[in-house]
Formats: sequence, C-alpha cells, structure tokens
Amino acid sequence: MLTSYRRILAQPGALRFSLAGLFARLPISMVGLGIVLLVSAATGRYGVAGAVSAAYMLANAGFAILQGRLLDKVGQGRVLSVASIGFGIAIALLVVSVQADWPIGTSYVFAAIGGAFLPQVGSCVRARWSHVLERPADVQTAFALEAVLDEAVFIMGPILVTLLATAWHPVAGLVVGVVACVAGTLAFTAQHATEPPPHPRSATTGPRPAMPWRTVVPLAVVCAALGVLFGAAEVTTVAFADEHGHKSWSGGLLALWALGSLTAGVLTGAVHWRRGPSVRVRWGALAMACAMMPLYFVDTIWLMGLVLLVAGFAIAPTMIASMSLTESAVPASRLTEGMAIMQTGLVAGVAPGATLSGLVVDHQGASAAYLVSVAAGLVAAAAAQALPRGRTASTGHEQAVGATSIAP
Repeated sequence: MLTSYRRILAQPGALRFSLAGLFARLPISMVGLGIVLLVSAATGRYGVAGAVSAAYMLANAGFAILQGRLLDKVGQGRVLSVASIGFGIAIALLVVSVQADWPIGTSYVFAAIGGAFLPQVGSCVRARWSHVLERPADVQTAFALEAVLDEAVFIMGPILVTLLATAWHPVAGLVVGVVACVAGTLAFTAQHATEPPPHPRSATTGPRPAMPWRTVVPLAVVCAALGVLFGAAEVTTVAFADEHGHKSWSGGLLALWALGSLTAGVLTGAVHWRRGPSVRVRWGALAMACAMMPLYFVDTIWLMGLVLLVAGFAIAPTMIASMSLTESAVPASRLTEGMAIMQTGLVAGVAPGATLSGLVVDHQGASAAYLVSVAAGLVAAAAAQALPRGRTASTGHEQAVGATSIAP
C-alpha cells in the first residue's frame, strides 16, 4: 500500500519541501485559537477575543486569492518570503498590543494584517507537487499525502497551542506557531529546484489563460459548504460533550473525527481510481451529508466518538478529489490562484457554520445543531451536481502540460 507514497517521495527534493510545508502550515490550526487564548487571558472577555480572532480569519480569507494570483505571476520564493516576514511582524505586534494594554483597536488591526499576510503554503505545496510529478495518479497520491498532513496539523495544532498557553504562558502558543510558520516557509522557499516557474504577463506572453469558471464556481461552492459543515460540527460537538457533562472530552471527539479522515486519506492515496475527480467530488459531497445524519440521533459520548470516527472517512477523499479536480481543470499559470479559491471557500464557510450551529444549540440543543452540518452537506452535494461532466470537467491544466485524463 505504501508503494505509491514511496514513489512520489523518491522524487528529488519532494520529501524536503513537503516536510517544510508541514511546519509552515501549523499556524492554520494554532494562531486563531492562540489569539483567543491570549486576548481572553489578558482581558477576561471571550467576546472580544473571538472578534479579534475573527478579524484575523476574515482577512486571511479575503486576501488569499490575491496572494494566490501573485504567487502564479511573481513566483513562490519572492511572495512567500515577504508574506512570512509580514505575518511574523504583524503577530508579534499583536502580542505586544495585548500585553501592553494598547487600545483594543490596534489588536484588531494587527490581527487583520497578520491574516492578510499568512503564507498560502498549502496551495503552494500542491502546486509544487503538480509541477514535479508527471503522472496524474502520482499527483493524486501527493494530494492524498498533503490531506493527511493537513489532518495531522489540525490534530496537533490545537493541542499544542492550548498546552503551551495554559501550562506555560498565553503568549507561548502564538510564538511557537509564528516561529514554525516563518522558519518552515523560508525553508520551503529556499528549495528553488522544485519551485514552479512564475508566469508573468507581458506583451509577448499575451493575456492570462481563462479560468474555467464552469468548474471553479460550483467547486468553490462545494468547498464553502463543507467549510460550513466543519465549523458547525466543531461547535456542536463541543456543546454535545458539555451537555453530557464531559466538555473536556470534546477535543478527543474531534480528534476521532480527524483520525477517520486521516485514515481515509492514507487509503485514498494508495488506491488507483478508475473514476475521475469530478465523479468522486459528487459522491464524496453526498457521503459527507449522509455521514452527518446519524449524529442527530446519538445520545451517548462513546457512541458519538464511534460515529464521528466513521463520519470522518468521508472528509479526506472528498477534499482530495476537490483539489485533484482543481489541478486538472485550472491552467498551470493560474493553478495556485485556483487552489487559493478553494481554500478561501473552506475558510469563509467555517465562521458562518459555527455561528449558525451556536444559535441552534442555544435554542434547540446540540443534537439539533448537527442538522446544520447535514444541511451544509446537502448544499455541497447539490453544488457538486453542477460540475461539468466528461472531458469539460478536467481540461485546463491537462492541456497546459499535455497530460492524459482519467475519465470521470
């Protein structure tokens, strides 16, 4: 089963840039929570802490696509280096503003600047894999590997930042996240041999290739709906554990959900798929909705853990198929931008999902709030049906690199 992974990691420089990308992505799961822990410890106000963290996340979602466009035009090395330094300075100033009791408005500003500068390493790692690998099946395996590493980040990050902030100092979690981001990003950008070439526009190159919006728009809606599903399920699971008198177990329940996804991601990368990514996105989105339905009926902690573990098996295959479809449909010169659109959809959906589920929890209880995730899954499944079928679903990047598609 591991033969596929050994083959892609044997590519010159592949293991190094993937490991650097892993460390550089730690802030994705650390900084938002770290801001909440820092601001709440300093002010005693969770509402303000959540709002400062929201400013960080919204700015990240708003500027990710612009950064993706710059990455394609200017190149990963130059853009990511500047972004990582800007991110580190902004978060450092955020910490100072909170610790020195500056006006709260400055904390919002620095948090937003930090979110805007957060390096889009996840998109860049996948674009780099697409550049160094030739076989579509190998790219599929590489995306599965990165999905597994994403799950590892989302398992390790919250545990690490919480432990550091509570057992040592509220600043410690953020410091570790920032250092990992800056050091990991600079190590990633230092690896020039595997970096995709930039695609600057000029009079000789002509206009940029058109973005295949018929594929990108419904796929972005799928990602946004799944972001709502994730945000809602996280809040609901915490509320469920609290209702049953075991709030401290909420992290374990969510870890089981992530473990199911991680396991499925490993298996997905080892399988040779006869169906293309567009078909797998349609079935995966429907599976996500169906997997959330039993949660409404669960009434014990141990059974919730088991059902979440099983439900997690639908996550990674769906996300891997979504990124694979993006890679095959989007022109090579706009690939990072296309990846950033999908990542933005996911991030943008989390906050509304968390808010909606919180409102349902307050009025109807945690079990009913799982229906928010079910509804989001159904929206994703409906949007997936709008994806083009046949060759039109995956022609953009393949035409650019001369690859052959696996029929969807």
